[in-house]
Amino acid sequence: MRILQICSAREIGGGERHLTDLANHLANRGHEIFAAIVPGSPVRAELSSLASENIIELPMRNALSVSSGLRLSRFVREHRIEIIHAHVARDYPLAALAAGKSGARLVLTRHVLFPLSRIHRLTLRRTSRVIAVSGAVADGLRAQNIFPASKIITIHNGVDLDRFEQGRRGTGVPPVNHAQDIRATRRMRVGMVGHLAPIKGQEEFIRAAAIVCLARNEVDFIIAGEDKSRDGENRATIEKLIRDLELGDRVQLAGWIDNVAGLLATLDLFVSPARAEPFGLSIVEAMAAGVPVVATASEGAREIVDPDESGRLVPIGDVEALAKAINDLLGNANERDRLARNARAAANSRFTLQRMVDGTEQVYREVIAGRD
Repeated sequence: MRILQICSAREIGGGERHLTDLANHLANRGHEIFAAIVPGSPVRAELSSLASENIIELPMRNALSVSSGLRLSRFVREHRIEIIHAHVARDYPLAALAAGKSGARLVLTRHVLFPLSRIHRLTLRRTSRVIAVSGAVADGLRAQNIFPASKIITIHNGVDLDRFEQGRRGTGVPPVNHAQDIRATRRMRVGMVGHLAPIKGQEEFIRAAAIVCLARNEVDFIIAGEDKSRDGENRATIEKLIRDLELGDRVQLAGWIDNVAGLLATLDLFVSPARAEPFGLSIVEAMAAGVPVVATASEGAREIVDPDESGRLVPIGDVEALAKAINDLLGNANERDRLARNARAAANSRFTLQRMVDGTEQVYREVIAGRD
């Protein structure tokens, strides 16, 4: 199949990781994969399995960029693209325009819970399929009634299990069932991963850390992620809270981390304190790395974590419950190891890249066959 992936993102996040993993694996399966990205996008460096001539750079500033639409339509026709797959809402109308002028089939992936806008209702009538990364996202799409329910399908994000196992071996951290004695000789580490924003729950994480630190001196807290706000206000707010709670020597703001697998391999516990989460890719990555998880019961976390089997769930915004779950697990190495083993098994059975790519490949085959 000849497939064009479109993404105008200027930073790498969960959705962009999804796109690059999908594109590279489809290319490795023998499909002819193309990509449309913005100039200077970090996505390009991640598309390691694509030929350079298969990548086009376009401004894609907004949905009404006529010149970009015409260039994209010409690229689609010249390369006889069969499937156009867009991953960011602002790219959907542009992708629809290119599909309409070329006869290619349009597939969208929806990564977030936010409702689509009026322009999407007007421009996306000929969409062949909409892939939701979680059941919660699929429910939101059905509630908007923009697409027939039959065109909405849920395919969970997947992760490369080998990469997270290699990350663990690369740090010298032993398998979870042999780690207890070694962990007892060093400071413990509790971490979270996500861009710095109120919705990700860094404030709750820090306040829970303050409670845990009153009871434990042997634990440090790590926050990985960058501030995408225009003036850096989110990081400034978090730094002030750390100062106000006198946690400067216990809570580290690590910034953007390229090697998430390596970071996870150093953690005793992973926390996802999100106030809302469409899926929770970082949770799955922690599970794949064999790190026990404590998460707030967001939409995505409820879909991923089997409570008290593959992780612990606590109410959203309940700092005391979050601190208690963290503290209890830090004091129980056997329970951490049990949850970690179960989490890795769940990731292996439900959230592999192969499962994600298989499901997407099947969607492509169906729409090419005309089963709209």
